[in-house]
Amino acid sequence: REKPFLYLDGADYKVFVPEKRENARGVSWADGTPAGESIPLDQFYVVKEGADAATINAAVEQGLHLLFTPGVYHIDETITINRADTVALGLGLATIIPDNGVTAIKVGDVDGVKLAGLLVDAGPVNSETLIEVGPENASADHAANPTSLQDVFVRIGGAGPGKATTSIVVNSDDTIIDHTWVWRADHGDGWGWETNRADYG
Repeated sequence: REKPFLYLDGADYKVFVPEKRENARGVSWADGTPAGESIPLDQFYVVKEGADAATINAAVEQGLHLLFTPGVYHIDETITINRADTVALGLGLATIIPDNGVTAIKVGDVDGVKLAGLLVDAGPVNSETLIEVGPENASADHAANPTSLQDVFVRIGGAGPGKATTSIVVNSDDTIIDHTWVWRADHGDGWGWETNRADYG
């Protein structure tokens, strides 16, 4: 499955979500428009400066997808996605920082969630995890419609002090991880032996 992307259809912005391919190689668009779904922008909550986790979670619970505009989003509670097929797409490496030691993003053991184009920056209070896909002991079969993490990056230190025990935990079966960067800073701001501790990627 290729990563979802924003595009302009006439005068309307939409997000295209490519279908999962099997036994395939090469680009999905070689023979024209790839198979997939176009989702109108009115089915998204467009996350802008000042949005908090409570507002984001309420939008997901109302059945909306998430489109994060470029920016840095400080949150004090976990962004929770328990609805199958939810798209959470970041533009311009939209950055999420958990300020008080919470997990930044938790995805339920459900089909087809797409996380893409997001940077999670550890906050100054240690988070046990930064991203979780599925709860512990998750056992559902998602082979037909897996959750995917694409261009999802995690940084501990580098821009400021940050701590996390484990960066990404994947418990859901069949999860696709495509192009991640899981990094503990060894330069920049907010790094040091005790400043940006990170036990596991």
